[in-house]
Amino acid sequence: MGSKKELKKLLLSIDGQGYRAYKKLSGQSYDFEDYVVSVKRVQGDPFATPSIIHVRVKNWLPVQVLKTRSRRIGIEDLISRKAWKICQKVSRKRGTGKSGFIYFPSPGQEILERTSVRIKEDFIELRLFFGLPAHGRRIDASQAWNMFESALKEVTEKSLQSTAYSQEEIFKRQKLMDDKDIMRRQLIERGFVSFIPDGAVLPRRSGVDPRPMQEDRAIKFRSPETLKMSLTLSDRKRISGMGIPRGVTLITGGGYHGKTTLLEAIIAGVYDHIEGDGREYIVTEKSAFNIRSEDGRRVEKVDISPFISHLPTGGNVREFSTEDASGSTSMAANLIEAMEAGSTLFLIDEDTAATNFMIRDARMQALIPRSSEPIIPLIDRIREMTEKLGFSFIVVVGGAGDYLDVADTVIAMENFLPKDVTEKAREIVSLYPSQRIEDVPEPIKRPRSRIPVPESFDPSKGKKREYTRPLGTNYLTLGYEKIELSAVETIVSESQVRGIGHAILYALRSGIIDGKKNMREIADEIEKRIKNDSLDLILGNVISPDVEEFRPHDFIAAVNRLRTLRVKK
Repeated sequence: MGSKKELKKLLLSIDGQGYRAYKKLSGQSYDFEDYVVSVKRVQGDPFATPSIIHVRVKNWLPVQVLKTRSRRIGIEDLISRKAWKICQKVSRKRGTGKSGFIYFPSPGQEILERTSVRIKEDFIELRLFFGLPAHGRRIDASQAWNMFESALKEVTEKSLQSTAYSQEEIFKRQKLMDDKDIMRRQLIERGFVSFIPDGAVLPRRSGVDPRPMQEDRAIKFRSPETLKMSLTLSDRKRISGMGIPRGVTLITGGGYHGKTTLLEAIIAGVYDHIEGDGREYIVTEKSAFNIRSEDGRRVEKVDISPFISHLPTGGNVREFSTEDASGSTSMAANLIEAMEAGSTLFLIDEDTAATNFMIRDARMQALIPRSSEPIIPLIDRIREMTEKLGFSFIVVVGGAGDYLDVADTVIAMENFLPKDVTEKAREIVSLYPSQRIEDVPEPIKRPRSRIPVPESFDPSKGKKREYTRPLGTNYLTLGYEKIELSAVETIVSESQVRGIGHAILYALRSGIIDGKKNMREIADEIEKRIKNDSLDLILGNVISPDVEEFRPHDFIAAVNRLRTLRVKK
């Protein structure tokens, strides 16, 4: 390891030279007394993706921070947010292209494991993009030294050192993580799939701003008494709110009264959120998956026979494949794939669902005979799926009253507040019985597992053996293939998409995708290895600061949408 004087000497020796002379820094570490800087990758020119450096200090945190994985992730998140703010302050243009930029992606509202910060027993490490400065393509050593010696010093002092945090700040985050762990355990033990606390703020500022709606505009959540429950927190205090039990829950109400807002908050509950988000104490069954129509998606050998009895073209519904799924076949495939991935809670909003997949009312049954209608709507399967297979559904319904027949719980939203109208719904069902006939040709079974064929993945692009890149949250590029993820609503950041891409590369490289393991076994093995090590594992030698934790269910969803995918059973 070199000293900071040696770094300064090296920088001065290459001052004014061509940009590639910066490569002399690659792989080197330098001791700045209070922190150690390691240069992991050096960019090829000032316009390229900036270099990657790691800044390390001795671990000053209490030992109990590493007692649980969730505590570690919670404190890493706390550090990353503070570091991001300081980087925004010290990062500035210091020459051509990306010269002088010091950054990593802005953390969202979710508390997730990220590669931007890592806490180990003996050190805390911050990973940064670091735009080595130049004018034209000539090295500016003076500005480079200023970045290493001054800008990094400020980042370190104000985000990595113990003086940047109060004991209360650390304890508060540790308690939040402990609370969420305990709440999730209680939720499962007591037979519930979601909990929304009293006082929660569900609406967001806008469709592109995930922060909570301003306090003077937001209506705070209040549970109806008949659905109220309480959970015990880590300090033995109790928190009250609305519990959604297993089974079939309908969310109904007039337009613009908060049905979708509630559903979105429930979906968000699969993640932990920062203090002040308004949803930080919402918890939802972690395997929850949003099911929606996805016209045009590719499907590979999925058994959709529980919902599609036959195809007019004579295709095999037990191994259904298509390059261009319809609304109903895409929903059937999405649901079966989610079951195969291990999801036990399914969330559906009628606004984004295929109507003919959801329901066929009595008049349509009379008009179009069963022999001419291949679709078996969800309404005819939903009780069977809950009672025989143990699945749960939360469905937003505003126009399909027949769903009242199959509901265990009915919640009506009025002015963004919930009412328990289950008893009223049962009275209506009794007064106005449905004329539709349940028509199921054969009992539903759990889907058979599919095994991805390794040769159907080609991550190479040009001279690169491995290439993956996210395009926002909607697309993942793998080699020459573009995977569309816009329908996977539990993906919340571009960094998660990047993580999924690297996980696919890692699974191929390490032989996890081996032609023997099925989808769930592959995803579970990746998750197990990450939990035993860290998210860094999937990145190889150079750990970039722009990758976030993802759910195994979302990893499987991405693999299912790869257009070259081939599977066997």
